[in-house]
Amino acid sequence: KGKCPEDGWDESTIELFLHELAIMDSNNFLGNCGVGEREGRVVSGLVARRHYRLIHGIGRSGDISAVQPKAAGSSLLNKLTNSVVLDVIKLAGVRTVTSCFVVPMATGMSLTLCFLTLRHKRPKAKYIIWPRIDQKSCFKSMITAGFEPLVIENVLEGDELRTDLEAVEAKIKALGAENILCVHSTTSCFAPRVPDRLEELAVICANYDIPHIVNNAYGVQSSKCMHLIQQGARVGRIDAFVQSLDKNFMVPVGGAIIAGFNESFIQEISKMYPGRASASPSLDVLITLLSLGTSGYKKLLKERKEMFSYLSSELKKLADNHNERLLDTPHNPISLAMSLKNLDETNDAAVTQLGSMLFTRQVSGAR
Repeated sequence: KGKCPEDGWDESTIELFLHELAIMDSNNFLGNCGVGEREGRVVSGLVARRHYRLIHGIGRSGDISAVQPKAAGSSLLNKLTNSVVLDVIKLAGVRTVTSCFVVPMATGMSLTLCFLTLRHKRPKAKYIIWPRIDQKSCFKSMITAGFEPLVIENVLEGDELRTDLEAVEAKIKALGAENILCVHSTTSCFAPRVPDRLEELAVICANYDIPHIVNNAYGVQSSKCMHLIQQGARVGRIDAFVQSLDKNFMVPVGGAIIAGFNESFIQEISKMYPGRASASPSLDVLITLLSLGTSGYKKLLKERKEMFSYLSSELKKLADNHNERLLDTPHNPISLAMSLKNLDETNDAAVTQLGSMLFTRQVSGAR
């Protein structure tokens, strides 16, 4: 059925399934005589076993989604993975998504691929409107694609940094819609910044006929972020949303999912990818989702919400004890921020020292 099983499979079942797929690839035929330059020759048995002998990668040189005749098993794995991932994106909250594909690049390069695809549709455009987020890869994704980011500063509302919708619209009017490639918004971010006002941005994009690309890097595991994307697509325009495999599905770094509501546009993006691609990210996420099943993934989503609530209450107690403040950022369901005012006043180097103290106590990820 191409859906994620409700109950996860055990490891031996998954391995049997992968071996069955692998024997459909020509490099694993007993009488195979591969005379071309890409015939799945692997010298190390360790490397072959690590990839379950699925050596051909995915796609063909002109299309990452195309079926490769000599790699029926790898092609089937690719189609199944995209289908199972689509099922899980719907389960996570974006119910009307119609198409997605796993791409063997992290989020930044996947965003670049989206921008390069839009270039053919909007040849005059040279700007991308981007509500500011202090994160290098999404900034570089626009530069690498050859566009000029127009940074829209956020506005402070209480403790929260929110999208300046008036500034976005003013910039569109000043430059002309035809000169703007797209609006590049963000859902998942570090507090005190909160997810962009996706619904309002989607309406602006629809009104001015401007594409809208959403950086949803670690948003699949947040029902709030997924709800924003669903609503944005319902009331306005969202052309594609991009999410990281490692952050949302707990696999090694190196893959992303490009998804959207118009199947033909998502296929256009997949056809922009030059050459064949590594099957490794697809293999990793398929194994993970088959082992979890939908029930296992839902359980992880529930646990994450409970953990966030617990972290929030404990961090508030800690802040109160030290005459600091946990910032009030109710629109950010993933990240928390607290003040370090007293620490900073005591000693200029104290904040940096706190960072090093956390790190030496093996606390990673704090900013």
